[in-house]
Amino acid sequence: MESNRPLSEIYSEVAAQWVDADAAANLLEGCKSAFLAEKMQLHGSLPVTKAESLVKASPEWRDYVEKAVAARKLANKFRVQMEQVKMRFQEWSSEEANERTKARL
Repeated sequence: MESNRPLSEIYSEVAAQWVDADAAANLLEGCKSAFLAEKMQLHGSLPVTKAESLVKASPEWRDYVEKAVAARKLANKFRVQMEQVKMRFQEWSSEEANERTKARL
Protein backbone atom coordinates (compact mmCIF):
# COMPACT_ATOMS: atom_id res chain seq x y z
CA MET A 1 0.00 0.00 0.00
CA GLU A 2 1.16 3.46 -0.82
CA SER A 3 1.99 5.43 2.32
CA ASN A 4 1.46 8.85 0.69
CA ARG A 5 -2.21 8.13 -0.15
CA PRO A 6 -4.87 9.00 2.43
CA LEU A 7 -5.92 6.02 4.49
CA SER A 8 -9.56 6.77 3.71
CA GLU A 9 -8.84 6.38 -0.01
CA ILE A 10 -6.99 3.11 0.53
CA TYR A 11 -9.80 1.83 2.76
CA SER A 12 -12.42 2.77 0.19
CA GLU A 13 -10.55 0.95 -2.57
CA VAL A 14 -10.07 -2.23 -0.53
CA ALA A 15 -13.67 -2.06 0.71
CA ALA A 16 -14.95 -1.96 -2.88
CA GLN A 17 -12.86 -5.04 -3.68
CA TRP A 18 -14.20 -6.78 -0.58
CA VAL A 19 -17.81 -5.99 -1.52
CA ASP A 20 -17.35 -7.60 -4.95
CA ALA A 21 -15.47 -10.61 -3.60
CA ASP A 22 -17.95 -11.12 -0.76
CA ALA A 23 -20.89 -10.96 -3.19
CA ALA A 24 -19.25 -13.58 -5.41
CA ALA A 25 -18.58 -15.86 -2.44
CA ASN A 26 -22.14 -15.42 -1.13
CA LEU A 27 -23.55 -16.26 -4.55
CA LEU A 28 -21.57 -19.48 -4.79
CA GLU A 29 -22.46 -20.46 -1.24
CA GLY A 30 -26.12 -19.59 -1.77
CA CYS A 31 -26.40 -21.59 -4.98
CA LYS A 32 -24.70 -24.69 -3.62
CA SER A 33 -27.95 -26.56 -2.88
CA ALA A 34 -29.44 -25.52 -6.24
CA PHE A 35 -26.32 -26.80 -8.02
CA LEU A 36 -26.60 -30.07 -6.11
CA ALA A 37 -30.29 -30.45 -6.92
CA GLU A 38 -29.68 -29.69 -10.59
CA LYS A 39 -26.97 -32.32 -10.84
CA MET A 40 -29.06 -34.85 -8.89
CA GLN A 41 -31.89 -34.42 -11.44
CA LEU A 42 -29.53 -35.71 -14.13
CA HIS A 43 -29.53 -39.11 -12.39
CA GLY A 44 -33.20 -39.64 -13.17
CA SER A 45 -35.12 -42.04 -10.98
CA LEU A 46 -32.28 -43.03 -8.66
CA PRO A 47 -33.05 -42.69 -4.96
CA VAL A 48 -32.22 -39.24 -3.62
CA THR A 49 -29.45 -40.47 -1.32
CA LYS A 50 -27.79 -42.40 -4.14
CA ALA A 51 -28.02 -39.45 -6.56
CA GLU A 52 -26.63 -37.08 -3.89
CA SER A 53 -23.78 -39.47 -3.21
CA LEU A 54 -22.92 -39.70 -6.91
CA VAL A 55 -22.99 -35.92 -7.36
CA LYS A 56 -20.88 -35.27 -4.28
CA ALA A 57 -18.31 -37.80 -5.50
CA SER A 58 -18.04 -36.10 -8.90
CA PRO A 59 -15.25 -33.81 -10.13
CA GLU A 60 -17.90 -31.15 -10.91
CA TRP A 61 -18.97 -31.00 -7.25
CA ARG A 62 -15.37 -30.81 -6.09
CA ASP A 63 -14.70 -27.97 -8.54
CA TYR A 64 -17.78 -26.11 -7.33
CA VAL A 65 -16.78 -26.45 -3.68
CA GLU A 66 -13.19 -25.40 -4.46
CA LYS A 67 -14.47 -22.30 -6.29
CA ALA A 68 -16.69 -21.41 -3.34
CA VAL A 69 -13.82 -21.82 -0.89
CA ALA A 70 -11.46 -19.78 -3.09
CA ALA A 71 -14.06 -17.02 -3.41
CA ARG A 72 -14.53 -16.88 0.38
CA LYS A 73 -10.75 -16.87 0.86
CA LEU A 74 -10.41 -13.87 -1.47
CA ALA A 75 -13.22 -12.02 0.30
CA ASN A 76 -11.57 -12.72 3.67
CA LYS A 77 -8.25 -11.44 2.31
CA PHE A 78 -9.85 -8.11 1.43
CA ARG A 79 -11.62 -7.95 4.79
CA VAL A 80 -8.27 -8.42 6.54
CA GLN A 81 -6.76 -5.66 4.39
CA MET A 82 -9.61 -3.35 5.43
CA GLU A 83 -8.89 -4.13 9.07
CA GLN A 84 -5.21 -3.42 8.48
CA VAL A 85 -6.05 0.05 7.15
CA LYS A 86 -8.23 0.68 10.22
CA MET A 87 -5.37 -0.42 12.46
CA ARG A 88 -2.94 1.87 10.62
CA PHE A 89 -5.31 4.78 11.23
CA GLN A 90 -5.60 3.91 14.92
CA GLU A 91 -1.82 3.69 15.22
CA TRP A 92 -1.43 7.04 13.46
CA SER A 93 -4.10 8.60 15.67
CA SER A 94 -2.40 7.27 18.80
CA GLU A 95 0.99 8.57 17.67
CA GLU A 96 -0.53 11.99 17.00
CA ALA A 97 -2.09 12.05 20.47
CA ASN A 98 1.25 11.09 22.03
CA GLU A 99 2.99 13.87 20.10
CA ARG A 100 0.42 16.42 21.30
CA THR A 101 0.92 15.24 24.89
CA LYS A 102 4.70 15.50 24.58
CA ALA A 103 4.38 18.99 23.09
CA ARG A 104 2.34 20.16 26.09
CA LEU A 105 4.96 18.91 28.53
